Amino acid sequence: MGQWLTGVGNPVDMEDELDISRAAELLICQHGAGAFFVAVQRADALLAQRDRLGYAVWTQIGRAIDGLTREKPRAGEAIN
Repeated sequence: MGQWLTGVGNPVDMEDELDISRAAELLICQHGAGAFFVAVQRADALLAQRDRLGYAVWTQIGRAIDGLTREKPRAGEAIN
């Protein structure tokens, strides 16, 4: 199974990427425009508890939400 780093040094299995996407979509359905902030608050709470893996996962969920809700691509970002 492949792994990738979350940006804080914690590996996350590639199959977890689907779960992250599903969690992001669920938060968007539940919280609309506030979904990103919900994910950030959860990540911050886990970081305060020194749960680095939980923080890494919720950071990835936040990034997924950002990607799903962004209206325009960033400069140099590939368009699918």
